[in-house]
Amino acid sequence: MMELLAFGDTGWGDELLISAVMTILVSTSSLFLGLIIGTIFASFKLSSSYILKFIAETYTTVIRGVPELLVIYLLFFGGSSALMYVASIFGHNGYLELSPFTIGTIAVGAISGAYSTEVIRGAILAVPKGQFEAANTLGMSKYSMFFKIIFPQVARIALPGIGNVWQVTLKDTALISVTGLVEIMRQSRVAAGSTHEPFIFYAVAIVLYLIITSFSSKLFNRAESRFSKGFVREDI
Repeated sequence: MMELLAFGDTGWGDELLISAVMTILVSTSSLFLGLIIGTIFASFKLSSSYILKFIAETYTTVIRGVPELLVIYLLFFGGSSALMYVASIFGHNGYLELSPFTIGTIAVGAISGAYSTEVIRGAILAVPKGQFEAANTLGMSKYSMFFKIIFPQVARIALPGIGNVWQVTLKDTALISVTGLVEIMRQSRVAAGSTHEPFIFYAVAIVLYLIITSFSSKLFNRAESRFSKGFVREDI
């Protein structure tokens, strides 16, 4: 067993470590993309425009209502076609293909964004309206009001939900192995097929995922503690 997991030419240890780093990179990129998407569509849902609300509601309903693997397949097979269509408008008729990392990030980011939308929307609604009114009374600009008053409170409220979205995002990266991206799941499958020792490598994959989730949970807990400084919980 130790020979199979050794580093160097005799084992698969270095390949598994590299795949774990790739999993962290694509998960982090997807989460940040999802937060950007979530912020945009949360603002759509909170706007007074029925069109923007309809667009946001359609997005979250479709993405959360279909299997994640189907979303990945759709973007994997349709992404390059869409890119070539846009390129043809500008006179480029050659073949274009998105990298597996890009496809994986966009696909998982789109899934993450649907859940982040609801987390961010709920966090904004949880901020007391009096905070907005007080900022307006003091004559604060929208920029100052957002970054000095609203954002810290939204971040404190949303962080637990974002932590849950991170866990989902991390696990969804196992599905993007179908794009050819060598992350933990794909590398474990390749190693298991090559050595005919599936139990060992899938067990190692479990350990790697648990290490990443445990470490990231501690980071989110520290972030929650930091944003909760000075906040006094009122017990009813």
